[in-house]
Amino acid sequence: MANPILRQKLAAGEFIVIPGVQDMIATVMTNKVGFDIIYGSGYWLTASSLGLPDAGIATYTQMVDRMRTITRTSRAALIADADTGYGGLLNVHHTVRGYEEAGVTAIQIEDQEFPKKCGHTPYKRCVPIEDMVEKIKVASDARQDKENFLIIARTDARASLGVDDAMRRMEAYAKAGADILFFEAPQSEEEMRRACEAFDLPMMANMADGGKTPILPAHVLKEIGYSLAIFPAMTSLVAAAAMEKSLRHLKEAGTSLSAEIPMADFNEFCRLIGFEEVWDFEKRWAR
Repeated sequence: MANPILRQKLAAGEFIVIPGVQDMIATVMTNKVGFDIIYGSGYWLTASSLGLPDAGIATYTQMVDRMRTITRTSRAALIADADTGYGGLLNVHHTVRGYEEAGVTAIQIEDQEFPKKCGHTPYKRCVPIEDMVEKIKVASDARQDKENFLIIARTDARASLGVDDAMRRMEAYAKAGADILFFEAPQSEEEMRRACEAFDLPMMANMADGGKTPILPAHVLKEIGYSLAIFPAMTSLVAAAAMEKSLRHLKEAGTSLSAEIPMADFNEFCRLIGFEEVWDFEKRWAR
């Protein structure tokens, strides 16, 4: 059974701020801070585990394994990026079953042609509306827990087909059975408001740092009409900047120590990652 917390928060009208995680270190830190819903980003999980761009290169097998590892590591519910469902309708069916079995709470499927592209990069192309409608219907039918495992339908039509086409697509996806709508890469607050005002279903905002959509605080997004917002890039970009700064210092100064570079406490991190259980085991069983 999927974690009901996402459905419950949406039903209660609580606006949800959701950080993205790119690896298990980021996941452990969301445990420490206390987020109860997190987002498994296709872009950043692919970058961190494979060193490749988010361009349809990662496979279903690689991604479901990554999502399973996150759900094992995290105490939070996981919204998981599933790209296009990794193929045709049978692939979508298999993807939904696999993600649900892995412990995911909500699955995000988009209407791009395969191989897909990151939503904030060029050369995206969308499948016909009818094809995506069928995918949503298959995804809705495939899930075992039809109450708590939610289907997020994303449209990437804004970039190549315009806002009007994106609106038509979201209307069709809502009728097909999507639980949450995801209008990817609107380019202004006006576009964001237009989408939110048109639909009764929960709308998800993508606050992708460096992307095409304005980054707005939670209270503004809620006022616009969004129900939840993912921040998929923040932890990854912050970590990359911190790593570059510390590496430059190491190269120039020959030491890891610097008053200007914050560093997590090693002993605390050992506890966060689960070493206390290892130590307790050793105390009990080691000869």
